[in-house]
Amino acid sequence: MTPRTPLLAILGGSGLYDLPGLVDTRWETVDTPWGAPSDQVFRGRLGDAELAFLPRHGRGHRIPPSEVNYRANMAALKILGATDVLSLSAVGGLRADLPPGTFVVVDQFIDRTHARAKSFFGTGLVAHVSMADPVCSRLGSHVAGALQQQGVPHVRGGCYLTIEGPQFSTRAESDLYRSWNCSVIGMTNMPEAKLAREAELCYASVGMVTDFDCWHPAHDAVTVDAIIQVLLANACAARTLVAGLAGQITADPQGPACACRTALQHALITAPEARDPAVVQRLRSVAARVLGPAA
Repeated sequence: MTPRTPLLAILGGSGLYDLPGLVDTRWETVDTPWGAPSDQVFRGRLGDAELAFLPRHGRGHRIPPSEVNYRANMAALKILGATDVLSLSAVGGLRADLPPGTFVVVDQFIDRTHARAKSFFGTGLVAHVSMADPVCSRLGSHVAGALQQQGVPHVRGGCYLTIEGPQFSTRAESDLYRSWNCSVIGMTNMPEAKLAREAELCYASVGMVTDFDCWHPAHDAVTVDAIIQVLLANACAARTLVAGLAGQITADPQGPACACRTALQHALITAPEARDPAVVQRLRSVAARVLGPAA
């Protein structure tokens, strides 16, 4: 199969696509077998790099974490030809050495969500992908390198604890998650990472710390204005990150050979003769490489 032209997709908040030098911009509507994604996808080109931006919660932040159609979001990016997905999300800090304004290049997750569809596969075609290393180390290295070049406070590596929400955690839960050596807490990266792996997409996550979670003694003294100021500063740094990362992805000769792009190679369990044709047809949008084109 001919390697796809690199396309960096960004999952995050509205406004990340406000990049100087971004041209050929347009909003595209994408239909998927799993319904509509959170919003249209904003497309553009920065130099030689092709970019796609999908507001995770929709423009205006109208969709809560538990109601995001994660399958449709990831399928839409795959259908558009994305090869690499960068997830940007606001998180709470679970460690004293990760103050507000720190970017954490996540390398592990603990999934505490319980009300979300977490797989493209199911009855009619069963698959099991490895999630031992849930993010793309190659893409993560590019992210960390770009943050280093820009002087953004960051750490490489950290565990992202995903809760269902929309409520924040209790103090007892926050203390528990700290005892598990989690670094940050958020509500969106699962099942994103799982679905990206099933769709054979390279996925990296950056948790942008806005404040300490409620374990911190000073948590209750944090004002909304202070959090908004951190959010604005983080958003500015995130746009700079995307601009710096785009060219690296386009120029990376190792991308086509990345192991993420063959994650389904030995994952399909259901015998070919036992597969439901309707399920197979639906899955072609994300797994055509192993299923082959429609007859």
